[in-house]
Amino acid sequence: MTQHNAGYRTWLCIAAAVFAVAILAATIYLRLQPPPIENVAVTPTLNVPTPATNSTGPNAPPKFANEISVLGTGFGGSVGIAVQSLDDGWVAAFNGDQKFPQQSVSKLWVAASVMDRVDAGEIQLSDGITLTAADLTLFHQPIRKRIGAGSYRATIQELLNFAMTQSDNTANDVLFRKVGGKAGVEEFLTRKQLSGITMSTGEKDLQMQIAGMQWDDRFSHGRFFWQMRDGVPFDIRVRAITHYTENPADGATPVAIAMGLSKLHKRELVSAQSSAYVIDLMNQSKTGPDRLRGGLATGWQIAHKTGTGQVLKQLATAYNDVGILSSPSGRHYAVAVMIGATNRPVSDRQAVMHAVIQAITACETQGWSSC
Repeated sequence: MTQHNAGYRTWLCIAAAVFAVAILAATIYLRLQPPPIENVAVTPTLNVPTPATNSTGPNAPPKFANEISVLGTGFGGSVGIAVQSLDDGWVAAFNGDQKFPQQSVSKLWVAASVMDRVDAGEIQLSDGITLTAADLTLFHQPIRKRIGAGSYRATIQELLNFAMTQSDNTANDVLFRKVGGKAGVEEFLTRKQLSGITMSTGEKDLQMQIAGMQWDDRFSHGRFFWQMRDGVPFDIRVRAITHYTENPADGATPVAIAMGLSKLHKRELVSAQSSAYVIDLMNQSKTGPDRLRGGLATGWQIAHKTGTGQVLKQLATAYNDVGILSSPSGRHYAVAVMIGATNRPVSDRQAVMHAVIQAITACETQGWSSC
């Protein structure tokens, strides 16, 4: 009888242990499943207003600062906004000290680093670089047509034009390597006392991390990349893109970008001649005509640089535009609107950018003292 009871108790312990393991396995399995795509990487908790004032300078006009916070809070997804008056020094921000993915906004810092080397006499705009098929990256790269199946000899000036006005990824990557890559550009930013901006190791590495893939030279041609990306298991893509939006390798804060634009405008980033050259390239930008530019009133201008990330079904990442806004009266503002992740359609993303520009326009028209 004793042996029978002991055996029964042993059987119960084993059964209980098996049941507990099964529950634990089921819990882990459920936690590892990707969330519904409409919620992927969109973290509304990010939309908690940061102080809309400048702790090291004058406070932003209170009504305007509040309007920037209202625009950020009301947007569906993670968004950061910074507006800096380049005449008065105040900063109005929403999530201004949080890092967001830059994507092609980072081309601005590459261009500035190149011009810093030009100022130092280390390189010249007329210097030539030979590009081959091995230099090709992916996504937007108009220079690919000139390289073809052979090679193409381009000047530094030509590569800057491709990178800044057409957001050419290959042209930018070649320039990026020319100035020392991640270490070179970040050294330049540190030397210019610009914190809050980090650079990735290059276009290929960055985009592969976001897609959860390994680089293949065939991705530079045709639709091969898209075909292979479609074959990546959905849960892997979700984890990869979520990790990117939450921990962007090319992250920058809106306030840091506004400060960088301020330094560029004030000729504190590179020489006066080089500053004017970079700003002129931004004025010639052909990308994102309906982003910040879409909110311009008559007589207003903006020299800008856009950035756009990968999309996973309804989830859009890194929908950005930053620039130096000029009013008809000659006042200037640094503006950065960075949408880290959202399910909102393109029209809504553009609308929040327009609203930021229109808020600036309205306050200048009626007088900043009333804002």
